[in-house]
Amino acid sequence: MITRRTAILAAGALAFPRVSWTAELGDDGLHKQPWFTDSFLELDDDLTTAQDEGRYLMVLFEQAGCPYCRELHEVNFERVEIVDYLTSNFDVIQLDLWGAREVLDFDGAALEERNLAAKWAVNFTPSTVIFGRDENGVAKELFRLPGYFKPFHFLSSLEYVVSESYSNQPFQRFLQDKFADLRAKGIDPDVW
Repeated sequence: MITRRTAILAAGALAFPRVSWTAELGDDGLHKQPWFTDSFLELDDDLTTAQDEGRYLMVLFEQAGCPYCRELHEVNFERVEIVDYLTSNFDVIQLDLWGAREVLDFDGAALEERNLAAKWAVNFTPSTVIFGRDENGVAKELFRLPGYFKPFHFLSSLEYVVSESYSNQPFQRFLQDKFADLRAKGIDPDVW
């Protein structure tokens, strides 16, 4: 569903309000957002908590010194409309692609962050992996963004998941439909 806020974002028609905070650089070299989920890194419990609150679980892999991770924080996460949508619909857990903290995977395996990244075939940073549950209640990857996506595409990917469009069409088709809807409203999306 395309909201007025999304249409304005797509058109690039206005200067968007920025968030009232700046991401801090943590001791591990990763940017920290105040709305990241404080977690014991037990992913099945984190998913249950998110779902109990009507949200999805987003696992965000980053690494120190990653210019595209910085871009995600300094561009995408500076936009109020993106942060509002994220915090309304997702619990976000940040992991370090090369980190050594222990994470309890959905299958019960205890792995260091770097080993979990390898297990999940995460090869780029930032990589965003979004989870829900299947019809049997088993954790299921719903969508993955391998690398940095500019604000229009990043927000569109979140809408793709929340609208459950992932269950009946590929992301590219979702974007084509969104572009067609915007054009029908006389909006020329400026996505670059």
